[in-house]
Amino acid sequence: MTPAPAIAFEGITHGFGGVRVLHDVTFAVPRGCTLGLIGENGAGKSTLMNLLGGNLRPDAGRMLRDGAPYAPTHPTDAARTRIAFIHQELNLFPNLSLAENLFLTAFPRTGGLPLIDRHALAARTRDLLAQVGLDAAPGTLVETLSAGERQLVEIARALSREANLIIFDEPTTSLSSRETAALFRLMAQLRQNGVALIYISHVLEQVRQLCDRIVVLRDGAVVAQGPITDFPVTRMISAMVGRSLTQLYPARRGTPAAEPALTVAGVSEPGVVHDISFTLHRGEILGLSGLMGAGRSELARILFGLDPHAAGAIRLGTAPLPRTNPHGRIRRGLAFLTEDRRHEGLCLEASIADNIALVTLPEHARPPLRLLDRAAWRQAIATIRDAVRLDPHLDDARPVATLSGGNQQKVVLAKWLLAHPAVLILDEPTRGVDVGARFEIYQLVLDLADRGSAVLLISSDLEELIGLCDRVLVMSEGEIRAEFPRGGFEREAMLRAALPREARP
Repeated sequence: MTPAPAIAFEGITHGFGGVRVLHDVTFAVPRGCTLGLIGENGAGKSTLMNLLGGNLRPDAGRMLRDGAPYAPTHPTDAARTRIAFIHQELNLFPNLSLAENLFLTAFPRTGGLPLIDRHALAARTRDLLAQVGLDAAPGTLVETLSAGERQLVEIARALSREANLIIFDEPTTSLSSRETAALFRLMAQLRQNGVALIYISHVLEQVRQLCDRIVVLRDGAVVAQGPITDFPVTRMISAMVGRSLTQLYPARRGTPAAEPALTVAGVSEPGVVHDISFTLHRGEILGLSGLMGAGRSELARILFGLDPHAAGAIRLGTAPLPRTNPHGRIRRGLAFLTEDRRHEGLCLEASIADNIALVTLPEHARPPLRLLDRAAWRQAIATIRDAVRLDPHLDDARPVATLSGGNQQKVVLAKWLLAHPAVLILDEPTRGVDVGARFEIYQLVLDLADRGSAVLLISSDLEELIGLCDRVLVMSEGEIRAEFPRGGFEREAMLRAALPREARP
């Protein structure tokens, strides 16, 4: 007899304030199956997973866990039934050790005494870290780890609870290619052991590589499902967006000018970057590639004045920039979209309008009392909202914390585009963004370059860099190791240049 699915959704319907966001959702995840759950931001994926996790209750329909009715009323109900979630936004305590984070609610005890068995704690922690490929001591503080390493700790914590249904929500967004490969090997082993996996991702090639089956949500309803062999990427995209995208990367119309927009000469900071030199021209999209830890984001922070540099010079146009002064850089036309939009790019509890106006608010103050010209302020926000194609149904007063990842990223872009930057640094601008919003962001970047602004695009997605950039610089171990012009993009050579010296073939 065929065993019951690990989880089955039957006619699940849910709404907020009279607005229905899930409509008769029905599908099942067999044991030992990796199911890809895909859809644009706002399609209903998060709401469905909140129902599964006990954070919400369905208005209609039911869930079956291993064939038995499952109606969680609290997240602890999901944990008790061995369901684990690996969220895109990490949920760790940075001031605690790896061992403490992994076993925070279930420390191994010494006999019947209320004492922690430190030896067993360290041994079990080392075993879990080895399973996820993280080479760190059990006593290592989480705050000392990179974003990718922290993601691996989240996965190890799920394994510590012996979960047999694990939901991965964009788990590779902070991982290097090597860490991603290790994660996929681990997930394949879990599947062979009978664990059911739900994999939520906007990286459709990874979905095809990893999953056995596909479920596509659009506007809260299942619009397609079936075996992965029936879903080439083109069908996934058309099912998600309800239309066919003939190409993921818009056509590049303009060409870079000879005039330099940003000149970096011999910039060094011990242990971070070494002798970085390049010129970014007006109207150019310059890519910056490399593995995690190569120094790309650290370089971006130095260029924007957030972090110091011990040697070298940075010029914006023809004017030298002071060592550390982000405010001065913004006034001179430099903008920086950080990779961590939720913690560094947005004021989550503030409104859409307040976030968009954050950089340019002084421009809307009228002399002599510097009072806000609200009419001009609202008009500027309305204009830039249209330009970035922010969902028109979203009220300006709505907190950005309630928006989808794609709309949050559009708010950050709107904030900087409203300042009309001469140079825009983009660090992982499409991380966690669905394919439809990604296309729109690409179009905004190209339009900005066509108008003469210079763009430094940092991305872990090599296809993204190849699809958009005029040139690509490859970093490794804090240095620029190679440069590739458009027309000379060679994937294998670019990947080889990104490897540390001792790892190169």
